[in-house]
Amino acid sequence: MTGADLHQLLLNKWGRSYDLKLRRTQGKIFVQVMWKYLEQASFPLEEAEYRSHLNQIALCLHDWGADEQIKSYIENTRDRPRLGKVVSIPIELGARASEWMLDKF
Repeated sequence: MTGADLHQLLLNKWGRSYDLKLRRTQGKIFVQVMWKYLEQASFPLEEAEYRSHLNQIALCLHDWGADEQIKSYIENTRDRPRLGKVVSIPIELGARASEWMLDKF
């Protein structure tokens, strides 16, 4: 999955270019779909920065083998990002989880 694929996935599901964050908490890693999106006047990133950011996230997801997990979750969830509420997607890393817990992001 590329950043462009990830962007299209967000647009297909919710019709907006939502911001994504990687979050590590309580020994687990999550992809969080934030409530801010590129089309908002107050969005802190320019379009080129947003695309670069998605490319970095897509690269991490690919390295972790989590592409299909994320795609399936987004396509099937009924949750929707809204002000003050993110959509948190847990990533199952399996036996290799400890390798990735040492990385910072």
